[in-house]
Amino acid sequence: MSWHVLGAGSLGSLWACRLFRADVQVQLVLRDPRRLTAYRQASGLTLVEQGHSHLYPIPASDLQDSAPIERLLLACKAYDAAEAIAAVAHRLTPAAEVVLLQNGLGSQDEVAQQLPGRRCLPASSTEGAFRDGDWRVVFAGQGHTWIGDPCGAAAPAWLQELERSQIPHTWSADILARLWRKLAFNCAINPLTVLHGCRNGELVRYHEQVDALCTELAELLIGCGQVEAAQKLHSEVWRVIEATAANYSSMYQDVAAGRRTEISYLLGYACAAGERALLQLPQLKALHQRLQEHLDGHGLPRY
Repeated sequence: MSWHVLGAGSLGSLWACRLFRADVQVQLVLRDPRRLTAYRQASGLTLVEQGHSHLYPIPASDLQDSAPIERLLLACKAYDAAEAIAAVAHRLTPAAEVVLLQNGLGSQDEVAQQLPGRRCLPASSTEGAFRDGDWRVVFAGQGHTWIGDPCGAAAPAWLQELERSQIPHTWSADILARLWRKLAFNCAINPLTVLHGCRNGELVRYHEQVDALCTELAELLIGCGQVEAAQKLHSEVWRVIEATAANYSSMYQDVAAGRRTEISYLLGYACAAGERALLQLPQLKALHQRLQEHLDGHGLPRY
């Protein structure tokens, strides 16, 4: 059974290259004929690891292709997920499975609502990758990916293909807890790196701000029924900051490149969830407002 990868960004490209070189059938799905032509001119995806680059001639098609899709990795940005899945929904077989590799929360439900009867499997990843050119991805840091079924069904047999492809992964019995905890990490780190214009590690200069956010985020997790995800949140956030000290957060990179951010699926989602749970969360709300004003000042969408 073949994989289709929709979203040839950093993580989508990283997965596609590793699947391909492990002789797993995989195909990129590009958004239009123009991008498909550009990809073919590049002769494939280039993966850079430890300073060495290798070209992988992965097959590709565009959204106009009619071939059925049995297993899809949806690796686009959270704000593009619903529109992207709508473009290929007619190609999904009745038993199709969709792995959702989006930041934050909210987009997973938007996709699942469009695919009644299909299996949607959210994923949470700590792998580091970035693009340093068109059709080029740099593997920046070994991480891990958790995949799970919110409906509680058993792990799929194709996880063996990820093992063969050396994609570090774990089947999670409670993937929603993983997603909530990753949301909290992103809300505590990413917005501050944008507002202070710094790498993750430089947040040590704003210790009180980070700690205040962690306190409210733990309150949010508990108020939303994610008690386990709230455990040791402060220490884990600081561990992530230390482990990724030299990195620029994904939100920082988006703003620096003049790209739309995933604010609605990170801070926006957190604040809305807090309101539904009747929580105050003044620090989170103030941070959300400051970040929106910052995006306004850079001519970027505030949602």
